[in-house]
Amino acid sequence: MGATSRQRPAPSPASRPLIERASATDRAFLAMDIGDVPEQFGVVLELSGHLTLARVRDLVGERIQAVPRLRQRLVGVPIGCGGPIWVDDAAFDIRRHVREVECRPPGDEQALLDTALALVMSPLSRSAPLWSAVLVPGLEGDRVALVVVLHHVLADGIGGLAVLAGLVDPGPGSTDRAFPRPRPTGRNLLADALVAKARALGGVGRSWRLLRTSMGAGGGLRPPRIADTSLTQRTGPDRRVAVVRADYARLRAAAHRHGATTNDAVLVAVAGALRRVLEGRGERIESVVVTVPVSGRRTDGDPDAGPALGNLVSPLLVPVPTTGSTDQRLAEVAALVRAGKADATGPPPIAVLGWLFRPLAALGGYRWYMNRQRRFHTLVSHLRGPAEPLTFGGLRVESAVPIGVAEGGNATVYFEVLSYAGVVTVAAMVDRDHFPDLGALVDALRTELDLVTADTHVAIPEQRRPGPALDRPVRP
Repeated sequence: MGATSRQRPAPSPASRPLIERASATDRAFLAMDIGDVPEQFGVVLELSGHLTLARVRDLVGERIQAVPRLRQRLVGVPIGCGGPIWVDDAAFDIRRHVREVECRPPGDEQALLDTALALVMSPLSRSAPLWSAVLVPGLEGDRVALVVVLHHVLADGIGGLAVLAGLVDPGPGSTDRAFPRPRPTGRNLLADALVAKARALGGVGRSWRLLRTSMGAGGGLRPPRIADTSLTQRTGPDRRVAVVRADYARLRAAAHRHGATTNDAVLVAVAGALRRVLEGRGERIESVVVTVPVSGRRTDGDPDAGPALGNLVSPLLVPVPTTGSTDQRLAEVAALVRAGKADATGPPPIAVLGWLFRPLAALGGYRWYMNRQRRFHTLVSHLRGPAEPLTFGGLRVESAVPIGVAEGGNATVYFEVLSYAGVVTVAAMVDRDHFPDLGALVDALRTELDLVTADTHVAIPEQRRPGPALDRPVRP
């Protein structure tokens, strides 16, 4: 039979409402965000040259069209229709997200870091897409900076790098995606939720097996209690940040000589630096237990699918020795990470147990636990960024500094690490009230990185007097 005027063509896939739900891990980060310190992170891009706010808004406004999540909000759905969904923000205004803040005087790097930390610590509005890009003029040496801030519900560290790749030159290219897209109907959401529940029921056994594996990587239900030190004290909202840099090629070569990775080398340096700080306080420690976020994100996905956002990381606990020769410590850490990394690439416990974790976190249970935990002393999050220099608006990105904040619980110090253009940047984040010796930590970390890259075989004794670096006055 031929077609008649009463027949309607089947809707094309592009015209059907797309349902994008926040993952269980994304929702867990949202549930955790109830304290004085938001679950946010950012990167500080130092640029050589001058940019105007209008130019930055034009560039970012054009390029985010190819990163749909940057124009979306997370909204709830009717009861029984599943979890919250990402929808296009019809009222999106680039001026709300891209603004200008003058650098604090005197405009040097520490002033820029203090300015950037204040920006990352400022909660993003839940009534708009959860990101911002702030132009920071007033830097010494005819430079400006761009501070990009994301909420953790939007992306993890690797997802943040994907966002960054879409914002820098030359941009991701044009997109023909309609904006705003129509929201899914209640019927669409209900059908999608029923399908998702059926799939979840079919995968219950596998989910519990993955949970046991990932819990094991994170220390299990009853991990060995860490050594009691002044590193674990209940923290507050007052933070400080300082930066130490190392040559990526030298650090990588030194690590490879011992069958280790660059990340392993950073863990050894961090543990050694914390040992030196504790010695300056009259304390001893033979092993620093570090939480290392491990990504479960696949790298062989569809290159045309756009940046993969959301969160897909699990914690791995690594007891890092602080005594012995550098090569011994590197070899031991490398073996520990290799043994545990595969188990940590599955879904994190906060995702598998999301139905239980989210309400407990929203009621303050997560904060209560973190204030009393004895699983780890510190956290080290390491991302591998672009190997070649980037540009933004035609200006070279001279350096990239990662800054992450969250409820610190009782961890008074943690580290964000980013390799970019041949440089490994280690940002040390401390609680000002309970970790007053940030200057000593910076000196100690430089010393330890030098020891690693020098490929020294000199053993570190079980106890030693603080070196000259620890006798210097603490920087303000």
